[in-house]
Amino acid sequence: MKIGNLNIDKPLCLAPMEDVTELPFRLICKRLGADIVYTEFTSSEGIVREIPRIMEKIEIAEAERPVAIQIFGGRPEAMGEAAAIIEKLGPDFIDINCGCWVKNHVARNEGAGLLRDLPLFEAIVKATVKGTTLPVTVKTRLGWDENSIVICDVARMVEAAGAQALTLHCRTRSQAHNGFADWSWLEKIKKAVSIPLIGNGDITTPEDVKAMLETGCDGVMIGRGAIANPWIFGQTKHYLATGAHMPDPTLEEKIQMCIEHLKLNVEYKGEKYGVLTFRKHYAGYLRGLPDIAAVRSDLMQCLHLEQVLKRLQQYLETAYEKI
Repeated sequence: MKIGNLNIDKPLCLAPMEDVTELPFRLICKRLGADIVYTEFTSSEGIVREIPRIMEKIEIAEAERPVAIQIFGGRPEAMGEAAAIIEKLGPDFIDINCGCWVKNHVARNEGAGLLRDLPLFEAIVKATVKGTTLPVTVKTRLGWDENSIVICDVARMVEAAGAQALTLHCRTRSQAHNGFADWSWLEKIKKAVSIPLIGNGDITTPEDVKAMLETGCDGVMIGRGAIANPWIFGQTKHYLATGAHMPDPTLEEKIQMCIEHLKLNVEYKGEKYGVLTFRKHYAGYLRGLPDIAAVRSDLMQCLHLEQVLKRLQQYLETAYEKI
């Protein structure tokens, strides 16, 4: 799959997810086998105004390359200006979010709201492409609802507007995260355009990735499946290469990866904020471990890094005593 100077065969991509795909999580997924990572989606209006908390969301590191910065907006002018600002940060490409289903965004003709206004959608893509020399890609959905599936027209439109790849979340806006992703559209879109197509939606196992690639798409993007299991990238590569499954990470490996991620979070955000914002990750790392409920409850009360490390070490020692 070729995007600009990047050329990766059947890449496994980490989906952009708000409040999840911050720099520390992207680094973890990169170490565990993700080929391309994306920042959480970021407002073009905030970038143009250079709001500090917004600019922090698009900080990138050399260790995570190739990395894309994803932006959204409802004003072509702001998207073009934001693209020019982003270029100075040096990502490998810029991705446009045209698929976010959240009400306050679609009400402003942002995200999936653009699926109701294709001329504006087109203007957004053209302005972003014009604003930068970086490659620009698009992520979107099938349509607004089941009665207005416009993805074939959208795919041809974004290619003509200069986008170098398309990522399709195979649901409509009205579905949000509900129901099932309809992968049958991937084969149809692949026949409609010549730019690379990345599939997204309901990917939780290596078998899912294999099945999605068999539709003919050029790459696969993994979202919620990576939150609970960031090992999925390496597991999938092993499965695709050998047809066999890697052993699941051990209890100790899960705890150690949790600690490594937490330390990165603290390094990136400072101790107080780093510990507090990491709480959302405990459920994923600790899921399925024996006698873990009380530990998770204790961790949610911790305010300092040393408290967390001490509680996890106590759990490890107790768990191994029982084995």
